[in-house]
Amino acid sequence: MSARAKIQAEEIALIPSLRKEVEQKDINAIHDFMQKIATHSDASFIVIGDNKGLHLFHSVFADRVGHTLVGGDNEEVLHGKSTTTIRKGGLGISLRSKAPIFNDAGQVVGIVSVGYLTSYLDTITVSKVVNILIAAVLLLLALFIFSWFFTRSIKKQIFSLEPREIGLLVRQQKAMMESIYEGVIAIDDERRIEVINQAARKLLGLSRPARELRGQLISEVIDPVPFFKTQTMLAKDTHDEICRFNDLTVIASRVRIMLEDSLQGWVITFRDRNEIDSLSAQLSQVKRYVDNLRIMRHEQLNRMTTLSGLLHMGRYEEAIGYIQAQSEHAQELLDFISSRFSSPTLCGLLLGKAARAREKGVELNFDPACRLDRPFLALPEEELISIIGNLLDNAIEATQRSPLPHAPVEVLIKLSEQELIIEVADQGVGIKPESRDRIFERGITTKTRGDHGIGLYLIESYVTQAGGAIEVADNTPRGAIFSLFIPATGTARHPAQELENTDYAT
Repeated sequence: MSARAKIQAEEIALIPSLRKEVEQKDINAIHDFMQKIATHSDASFIVIGDNKGLHLFHSVFADRVGHTLVGGDNEEVLHGKSTTTIRKGGLGISLRSKAPIFNDAGQVVGIVSVGYLTSYLDTITVSKVVNILIAAVLLLLALFIFSWFFTRSIKKQIFSLEPREIGLLVRQQKAMMESIYEGVIAIDDERRIEVINQAARKLLGLSRPARELRGQLISEVIDPVPFFKTQTMLAKDTHDEICRFNDLTVIASRVRIMLEDSLQGWVITFRDRNEIDSLSAQLSQVKRYVDNLRIMRHEQLNRMTTLSGLLHMGRYEEAIGYIQAQSEHAQELLDFISSRFSSPTLCGLLLGKAARAREKGVELNFDPACRLDRPFLALPEEELISIIGNLLDNAIEATQRSPLPHAPVEVLIKLSEQELIIEVADQGVGIKPESRDRIFERGITTKTRGDHGIGLYLIESYVTQAGGAIEVADNTPRGAIFSLFIPATGTARHPAQELENTDYAT
């Protein structure tokens, strides 16, 4: 309270208009101004005095103006020092803080005194003590109720088993759970952890023992993901779903525990994605990437052979013309990609896809706005490569199946401060309306050959885990547009909002 009084006194003493009015001893102006401040202050009284110790304003007794300040503690203040004292004044004993008022020349021209009566302080103290006592009583009552429910719950849960039998069951369960190589978590119908084995704690990087994790919400141990949403869990069981548990990408399964048609909870099993068969789906993308590089190598060897033959034959003009014809477009594409994308792996992928598309009679047109000149930390590079590679493969394959002449595939890859935008537009066969809602499901495909139903499933999994969004729209006059919005940090904006704010070429 003394600090509060001191701060108020010093702040009032710094008000320029008040300083000027005190210096001029304009009592009416001081009264009008200070009456507004006193109305909003919780202080018992506020007093303004001049440099001779006479009242210029009193918030309680207006008739004291012109009388000497009571208390005898003005000497230090008139010498320019703020003080806080407990003295008896006209209203009684009070805690009061005084601050000097200086004019522009630095001379003390007045005094501000802000005080709290000890009776007011006693009232505050009593109210605080009462509040503490009430809180203590409520706490004791809550502890009593909690203890009663806790003991009642314990009696229900032991099923009248003897302590020895309970101990044996616990040891058997622990031995069984620790012998399982997969991560296993059993949760109840309120999504609280009942059992978690050592493999699960190791995969999730949890250092706390299992006994400390029991009873915690699954969302407190694993960062919230759609896999653990109540609506999703109640809808159906799932097997081999790609998820992101904390910093680990896993393949997870979820099965409900039922007892007499009553839901008791779920059992979740999961393994590191790299240790299971689904890894082959990702490796297939790497194989296609290597195949693209092999195609580029073969094309280059053929060109060098042709050029060598022309030079041996002395056809120098033809050789120059051949070099210019073959290298102009390739060099332009190479310069564009190498200047816009910092990742050598991504550059190799895009060049390979462009070469492969040309072999199939399809052109890739890169939007001039393309730019990814710094690492995108929200996604591992292999996942980004998989997303772009699968999108391009799908667009090229859909364009091939469309009538001749084939329209080019439009590509936009742009990283802004907020998000990464990937947009691939083709004028291929398009997506049938009846299958549009299911194209991201595993095993659903519109292809007639090659991998079936894994590419778009992987894309959707990676984008969702990164907090992004996917929009699929019809292209004009035919074909499809896939637009991906992956946030650099935080949550991605809705695709519709992005399209309203930004005009991207497709």
